[in-house]
Amino acid sequence: MLVIFGIVSIFAAVLGGFLLERGNPWVLMQPAELLIVGGAAIGILLVSTPAAIIRKMGGGVRSVFRPPVYTSEFYLGNLCMLYELFAFAQRAGVVVLEADVEQPDNSRIFSRYPAFLRDADLRNFICDSLRMLVIGVTAPPELDQLMHLDIDVQQRGRHEPVGALSSLADALPGLGIVAAVLGVVVTMETIGGAPELIGQKVAAALVGTFLGILLCYGLVGPVASHLEHRGEAQSQSLQVMRTAILAFSKGASPILAVEFARRSVPLEERPSFTALETKIRRDARVPPVQNPAVPQGAVDAIQVP
Repeated sequence: MLVIFGIVSIFAAVLGGFLLERGNPWVLMQPAELLIVGGAAIGILLVSTPAAIIRKMGGGVRSVFRPPVYTSEFYLGNLCMLYELFAFAQRAGVVVLEADVEQPDNSRIFSRYPAFLRDADLRNFICDSLRMLVIGVTAPPELDQLMHLDIDVQQRGRHEPVGALSSLADALPGLGIVAAVLGVVVTMETIGGAPELIGQKVAAALVGTFLGILLCYGLVGPVASHLEHRGEAQSQSLQVMRTAILAFSKGASPILAVEFARRSVPLEERPSFTALETKIRRDARVPPVQNPAVPQGAVDAIQVP
């Protein structure tokens, strides 16, 4: 909503200021200039950007206009889910998670979190990392390196559409100049004609420059910047999950592991300890274990009703 309001504000302020200067809004309606700038921009994008990145760019631009995903509620839900996983693994042994990580859609724990299952990047990150613990051939330092590598690769992939959009934004003022030069060429052909006709041609030429600059600094550039912030928020969410999984792999209790993760959440979205404790007590459902590997009372400081 804020993104849409911001874009509307940009164009409303520009057009409103133009009208206050007694400008004629119909002068800005120059389809030829828009075709030159917009068409050339699309051509540049097609030439310089692989199809896979263009598809990711389309999905990223659509996500800019959706509500934020990585909120305090997001972290509360996923930390509660990790607590259930860790408590279940501590009671029955980490091998018991094999069925959950192999088929998360059928998991008794994951199936209670549909938003997690829809997030393919987060789901694969957590399941692949836990799979290494289930196999039992990965020490905590090696698991940490694997998770760090995964986060780095995903971050680079999310930056590719941002870079493409930024390059497109940088090209738009130049395309505006191209449109203006072509307009001047057309204007020179009318030299000697009526002054009104020459004025119209000059105005049309200047509109090309106006469009290029406005689209660069008022639309494409801000969208690319917002998309980059979204990518950083997603990377941060993976770092939070990494902190929890690494702490548990080193022997931390379930509640301590999720507390490590909570402390790594950005301050703007970090839930309080009380909020997380309440969420776990109220919503956590650890599957029952027939033959627990450790005594039931020694599992954790927090007992789930």
